[in-house]
Amino acid sequence: MEMLVLSHVEKHFGEKQVLKDVTFSVPEHSVFGFAGQNGAGKTTAMKMVLGLLPAGGGEIFVNGMQVRYGNTPTNRFVGYLPDVPEFYSYMTPAEYLCFCGEIAGMPAKEIKNRCEELLCLVGLEKEHHRIKGFSRGMKQRLGVAQALFSRPKLIICDEPTSALDPAGRKELLDVLVSSKEQATVLFSTHILSDVERICDEIAVLHEGKIVLQGALEEVRKERKAAATELETERAEDAGKLLSAFPFLKAQGRGRLLLEETERLPEILHFLADADMPMLRIERREATLEDLYMEVVGK
Repeated sequence: MEMLVLSHVEKHFGEKQVLKDVTFSVPEHSVFGFAGQNGAGKTTAMKMVLGLLPAGGGEIFVNGMQVRYGNTPTNRFVGYLPDVPEFYSYMTPAEYLCFCGEIAGMPAKEIKNRCEELLCLVGLEKEHHRIKGFSRGMKQRLGVAQALFSRPKLIICDEPTSALDPAGRKELLDVLVSSKEQATVLFSTHILSDVERICDEIAVLHEGKIVLQGALEEVRKERKAAATELETERAEDAGKLLSAFPFLKAQGRGRLLLEETERLPEILHFLADADMPMLRIERREATLEDLYMEVVGK
């Protein structure tokens, strides 16, 4: 089942068209990467999914129900994590989640059980001090717990890793992967390596248009061919290879990149004739960054 569907969605702000015929769908219980540079239109699209902005054209469906601006019963299926979640800093994590449950009108026993379950999921079950002392990464993990609290079918995460350090990013990405057992995750980001690490499918937005989409592995197969990395034992040998084969690209001390993989046999002949020792000759699969740069023409 498709948990989220955007069909030919468009949006204008005055004369500026922000979204242009945006169409993609998000399968149930997947982590879906919604990627693109800052200003590409990702946040606008997510606000439309939440019914906070009217669409200029097209349709949006959440769990099979059409989203309508200003009349948003579909939001009962949705949990939302903004890029900078805000909390009552004088509360502990457990107190805050219990407060969220009380606002939602949940029974006390269910609130207690759900609170314990989610704090374990996000790794905060042993944190009993006040939220004001939390790191940015801990707040983001608590934000995921809050988004999941009412058992939504879809979680929308808007740039959740953009300001985190490497350790905080890893922690949050691990939590999002675990979350897909309970809900579908729409993960918006401009950090392509994060998408590559945890997402099942992707849609890349560029200047308001979807320029790349599909299952990550399928997208890789359909588009840019793999490259080959070469690393010489002696740094000066890399210069000799560059002189003989100008289409090679220098990657650092003694390291070269061959994108025209059909030229590899002639390079191997050259290495054998010159008796040139190599540390490594390795096939490198196309990264999501490679694919992105290819489709946007940069």
